[in-house]
Amino acid sequence: MTPDEVWLDDVTLVVRARDGDVRAYEQLVRRYQGPLYRLAVRMLASRGDAEDAVQEVFLTAWRKLATLHEEAAFVGWLYRMVTNRCLNVIRARHATVDVDLAQRESGGPGGRPERSVEVSEQLAAVTVALQRLTGEQRACWLLREVHGRSYEEIARAVGVTPTAVRGRIARARAQLTEMMAPWR
Repeated sequence: MTPDEVWLDDVTLVVRARDGDVRAYEQLVRRYQGPLYRLAVRMLASRGDAEDAVQEVFLTAWRKLATLHEEAAFVGWLYRMVTNRCLNVIRARHATVDVDLAQRESGGPGGRPERSVEVSEQLAAVTVALQRLTGEQRACWLLREVHGRSYEEIARAVGVTPTAVRGRIARARAQLTEMMAPWR
């Protein structure tokens, strides 16, 4: 945000963007691209695919902003679109996931080399464990545990009931606990 721009709440920005204010929409993009990208990269285990998914969602949101009837629902709407886009990519790809993503992200300088190796291996194991969950379980778990969304928000994002979300998260936690047991 430039010094000339005043911090505005999401509702105000959505209303302005709906009226064609590109700068207002740009503020919304800057505000939410980071969290949405982090969700997408964790779901897809690919930076490129995550960037593409988030970019597509923001373009679609801009085009369909007039269809959003409740301005306060904008953030949930974005999370739902990113989640659905990622699930579609996962369903379409049916390919091996790039496990090296976690290792590349954890390979920073400094620290003890043996600790760095251990952390890299743990992150790789978590990445593999997440990829072994169903796409729906992974989406629910990430939205809850990483992004702190409520069960109701997650239910709206993935199109199921809060009870179904709780079940998916419980199954995901159980599977992750089992798969990560060697690291305890």
